[in-house]
Amino acid sequence: MSDLDTKPAADTKPAVARAASRLTHVIADLGKNGIFIALILVVLLFAFLTDGILLRPQNISNLIVQNGYILVLAVGMVMVIIAGHIDLSVGSVAAFVGACSGVFAVHWGLPWWLSIILSLGIGALVGVWQGFWIAYVGIPAFIVTLAGMLIFRGLALVVLGNSNIGSFPSEYRALGNGFLTDLFGEYELDPLTLGIAALAILALITQQVRTRIGRQKYSQEVEPLAWFIVKLALITLAIGFFAYALAAYKGVPVTLIVLAVLVMVYGTVMTRTVFGRHIYAIGGNRHAAELSGIKTRKVDFYLFVNMGTLAALAGLIFTARLNLAGPKAGDGFELEAISAAFIGGAAVTGGVGTIGGAIIGGLIIGVLNNGMSILGIGIEWQQAVKGLVLLLAVAFDVYNKRRAGGH
Repeated sequence: MSDLDTKPAADTKPAVARAASRLTHVIADLGKNGIFIALILVVLLFAFLTDGILLRPQNISNLIVQNGYILVLAVGMVMVIIAGHIDLSVGSVAAFVGACSGVFAVHWGLPWWLSIILSLGIGALVGVWQGFWIAYVGIPAFIVTLAGMLIFRGLALVVLGNSNIGSFPSEYRALGNGFLTDLFGEYELDPLTLGIAALAILALITQQVRTRIGRQKYSQEVEPLAWFIVKLALITLAIGFFAYALAAYKGVPVTLIVLAVLVMVYGTVMTRTVFGRHIYAIGGNRHAAELSGIKTRKVDFYLFVNMGTLAALAGLIFTARLNLAGPKAGDGFELEAISAAFIGGAAVTGGVGTIGGAIIGGLIIGVLNNGMSILGIGIEWQQAVKGLVLLLAVAFDVYNKRRAGGH
């Protein structure tokens, strides 16, 4: 056999190896972004089942406004779960703070901004109370927050006097129902919303390209260029469609602005600060974290101060949306927030989870609620479906850990 006969076969080996390597990288990347893919599949499923009603501009805007308080709670809850704790009191705290804000803004006639500041301060004090018992007395968070659930639910009823408080000033209501629209005049598509989306897309592409160049500079493995471009194109399309829907309705919801700020701030805290690394270290192995010099009690204390503040913010958003502080506020909030964190990839044993994952988990719950409501499915079946989704999410986490451990 001549050299000419063997050369093509030899040349195909490196090409096949490169193709296999690229395919492996793509599959691994899909696995890392599985929760995002799950969100897309759930959206497409209900878009089909509801004949496109789910993706109408008004409905997309309502998804954000109606689920804003759960997403706020999910941000704080995932941090608590990463550190190996749980908080069962957030719904009661939200109700209590909402009731207090009603007294401040309606009964006492305080300025709306002062009512909000005082309410957030009460939430922080609640976090100080619970953080003290957890961090410095050593009582498990499950017990402390279970007690808190009962205490602050009772206090909410005391403050309300078993009645409703409303209505609130328009500036206060904007926190839950307001929109940034028509700031540049009346247009069919709000230019401010489209401009914000364009800046977001530009910032995302710039950040992704810089990260890729940085990895290549230090000879780190990067995803195939074609897959990198496809991913950016899909994300750009998703952001563009979302922005178009908001621009075609009323513009950017104030709730979305609050969420965007929280995601950016807490995403940075968890990935780029010492405090964030300490949270992951404590959740991964508390004893090892203590031996390495991490002040675990201090971290736990501030975690629950933060959770109390975010629970207060969620209570304000919910109260502002309803324009009412009532005894039933906050019912089930803690279950929704915990479900969002676990569906978003947080590990039951702690040490694993992301802010973005919790937000996507919360959006999945929101789409399930909204889609099933449009289809006319009863609340009893909605609860059952959400419970099944939570169970499957945790089962998937357990399966992945067993597979990684070789068990």
